[in-house]
Amino acid sequence: MATSPITARPPAPPLPPGAPLRAGSVPQTFQNPTRVITGEGCAAEVGPHAARLGATRVMVVSDPGIVRAGIPTAILDSLHSCGIETLLYSHVEPDPRIELVDEALKAYRDFGGELIVAVGGGSAIDVATATAILATNPGPLRTYEGWEKFANAPAPLFALPTTVGTAAEVTPFVVITDAAAKFKFTIGSPKAAPLIAFLDPFLVLGLPPSITASTAMDALTHAIESYTSLLSTPISEGMALQAIRMISTHIRAAVANPRNLTAMNGLLIGANIAGLAFSNTRLGNVHATAHPLGAFWKIPHGIANAIMLPHVMEFNALACPLRMVEIAQAMGEPVAGMSMAGTTEHEAALRAVGAVRRLETEIGIPARLGDLGVDRASIPDMAADAMKSANIAINPRLTTINEIIRLYEQAM
Repeated sequence: MATSPITARPPAPPLPPGAPLRAGSVPQTFQNPTRVITGEGCAAEVGPHAARLGATRVMVVSDPGIVRAGIPTAILDSLHSCGIETLLYSHVEPDPRIELVDEALKAYRDFGGELIVAVGGGSAIDVATATAILATNPGPLRTYEGWEKFANAPAPLFALPTTVGTAAEVTPFVVITDAAAKFKFTIGSPKAAPLIAFLDPFLVLGLPPSITASTAMDALTHAIESYTSLLSTPISEGMALQAIRMISTHIRAAVANPRNLTAMNGLLIGANIAGLAFSNTRLGNVHATAHPLGAFWKIPHGIANAIMLPHVMEFNALACPLRMVEIAQAMGEPVAGMSMAGTTEHEAALRAVGAVRRLETEIGIPARLGDLGVDRASIPDMAADAMKSANIAINPRLTTINEIIRLYEQAM
C-alpha cells in the first residue's frame, strides 16, 4: 500500500487546548495525574482511601436515577464503615448548568466537606469537578473557561463511573452549560483530573441498552478522534488503537445484554483507556459539532457524537487515509491486501466509515439529526459555536465554517 503523507508529518506539538499549531520538531508530553483502581467490587475501597487522606466529611455527588438504582449505597457504606460522615447530593441533571454547580458548591460548603466523591456518568463527574474547583478558587465558574485558568488545586475528588463512555474519571476537562448563552464551555487543567478513579464493573451492570450504546459510542469517538488528532503521540496512539479494539470487540454483546460482565468490563476499561489518550491529544470536529447539538437541542452527548462521527471521518479521510485504514483494522475490517487488489488507500480508509455506520445501525443509534427534531434553521448558529471549539484547530483536516455547516447538513 502506498505510504500516506501522514507518516511524514513532524511530531505533534504538545500545545495546550486552543493554542495555535506550529511547525517543527518539539518535545512531546503524556500525562496522567489520576490513580486508576480497577476490579470487581473495588468501589468498597473508597472509604479506606478517603480515610488515608484524613477526610472526615465527604459529599457524594450523583443523579436521581443512579440513586434510585441504589448504586451509591456501596460507596456510602464504605465511607460510613471508616467513620466518615457523608452528604448525598443527587440533583445532577444532563448537560449540567452553571447554576447547578453553584447549588452543589453551597451544599458542600454548608456541610463542611473535605472530599468529593462523584458517582455517575459524565454529568455527575463534571458537576463534582467544577464544584471542587470553586471550593478553592473564587468564581464565577466561566472565568476559568480554557486551559489552566484557575490557580489553586481543587478540593480532593474521587470518581466512580456508572456509564461506559465519558472517561471523565481520568480526564482534565470539565464541560458545563451556560444556558443563557446556549453554549457548552470547557475548563481544562491537569489539576482538574480526579485524584483516584475506581473502575468497578458492578456499577455498570444492567445499564439500559440505549445508554450502553450511547456512552460506548462516545468512548469510541474519543479513541478515533484522539488517534487522528494533530496532537497525537506514539503513547496516545497505542492507547487509542487499543481502546478502539476493546470497544469494537465488546460493544455489541454489551448492548445485547448489559448484564454480560465480561463485555461491560471490556467497555469500561476501553472507555478509560480512550480517556487517557484524548486527555493528552484533545479531539476534533466530531466533538466540536456535538457540543452545540447538546446546548441547542438537548441531544445526549453520546448520540450527538455517534451521528456526527461517520460524516467527520469521511471528511477527514482525505487528510489521514493511513490512519483511517488502521482504525478499520482495529475495528476488525478485512483491509489487509486491499492494495494488491487495486484498492486505493482512500478507498480502504473509507472502510472505517462503513464499519462505524454498520455498528451504529446494529446497536440502534439514530441515523439522522432530523429524526431527533433538529431544525435546519439552527445550523448557522450551531456552526458558529462549533468554530469556537479548540478541537477544530487540531482536527487532521483544515476546517472552515462552511464545511462545518456542510457536515451538519449531511447529518440531517
